[in-house]
Amino acid sequence: MAEIAPLTPLRYTLSKHPSALGNVVAPPYDVINAEQRAELCARDPHNVVRLILPEGDGDTKYANAAALLESWLAAGVLGRDTEPAFYRYDQTFLPPGGGKAITRRGFLALVRLVPLSAGIVLPHERTLTGPKEDRLKLFRATRTNLSPGFMLYRDPNGVIDGPLHNAQPVAEFSTQDGVHHALAKVTAPDALAAIALGVAKSSLLIADGHHRYETALRYSEEVSLANPGAHERGEHRYFMTFLANGDDPHLVVFPTHRLVHSLPAFSYDDLLARAGEWFTVTPLATGVDAGAAITALGDLGKTSPSFVAVASDGRAALLGLRADVDVAQHPILGERPAVLQRTDVAILHSAILEHLLGITKEAQAAKTNLYYPQDAAAAMRDVRDGKAQVLFLMNATPVKDVRRVAEAGEVMPQKSTFFHPKVLTGLTIHTLDPSRPVPTSDSQ
Repeated sequence: MAEIAPLTPLRYTLSKHPSALGNVVAPPYDVINAEQRAELCARDPHNVVRLILPEGDGDTKYANAAALLESWLAAGVLGRDTEPAFYRYDQTFLPPGGGKAITRRGFLALVRLVPLSAGIVLPHERTLTGPKEDRLKLFRATRTNLSPGFMLYRDPNGVIDGPLHNAQPVAEFSTQDGVHHALAKVTAPDALAAIALGVAKSSLLIADGHHRYETALRYSEEVSLANPGAHERGEHRYFMTFLANGDDPHLVVFPTHRLVHSLPAFSYDDLLARAGEWFTVTPLATGVDAGAAITALGDLGKTSPSFVAVASDGRAALLGLRADVDVAQHPILGERPAVLQRTDVAILHSAILEHLLGITKEAQAAKTNLYYPQDAAAAMRDVRDGKAQVLFLMNATPVKDVRRVAEAGEVMPQKSTFFHPKVLTGLTIHTLDPSRPVPTSDSQ
């Protein structure tokens, strides 16, 4: 089903740098604020953040990124790795909230771009126009795919683990968030072929990078129209992606919570009273801490879609979908596809945010009244400091539920999943030359 190919990417020439690779890479562009950007720039004058979030007013910033990239290539800061390879990428980290260290293993590769309607690459969240236009302008200016996506393949028996094992170390470093990163090259022809064949048996679920994939697809179509004689395996037809086994028990998903703010009128008491028609409402101790609230939520979540509603005055209540209600009869949730009617995040957005609080789907997409925090304790402090009207603490959405929704051709609300840690940008860079073919594996 899915076609992948090895990379021959641009990579940082570390001999040109007094610093390690860890000083020139960056998180994905969409999680970097102005303060973080400044800190990344200060680490090294060649940090990739200068390319993915370039300086300049208006559209001049895209031309600035292109000029900077050309200067780095000319100076040998970046160079072409001509040996076809999948780049195994291990990230070892402590889970948010504590626990034993986890190692998530995957690999960087190229994925053939296909329309989402083909059912080969599966989205699970809605996308917004603004971020896609921004990334498209960067694609056009630099003619490179700077930031990888993140996709999940199916491999319940771990068949691909073996071919990924034998790899040549490239770099190891730790980032300030405590994550240890290890990059290695898989180059043996038989391993490349086995990996490509294993992934070809699966559809690919987009875990992160929906906007980047849709942007790459649009750019590929533009270039193909402008270059009718482009190589069938031209670089522009492929998207750089981190691929991980969606069946790996070390693949963990964490929740993204919801802070509601700036509603013209809001009453916590009214919210709980109206919610009682569809949910059990169980008060928690006033001033309950995030850990205790999350524990109670996790226990209820084993039997019922649920979330915790936290008020600015310290009150909190556990809401669980009642077993005796027919969600198909709900005035809004009942209109949603059946595959979404038992998922926590879709129930919250339809039955609470939209139905009870009046936050329309359009307002949700525009984040008019919503923040999406991942740190439950920090979100608790924010709502109790009066920065929001109510906080909804969420359980994580299991990968199996995300795939079930995607395979049904449906999408979930924004920020339904939080795959931790983020895949770094700058480990490899994929150019988009329509005349330059990507490598093949023996399976192709």
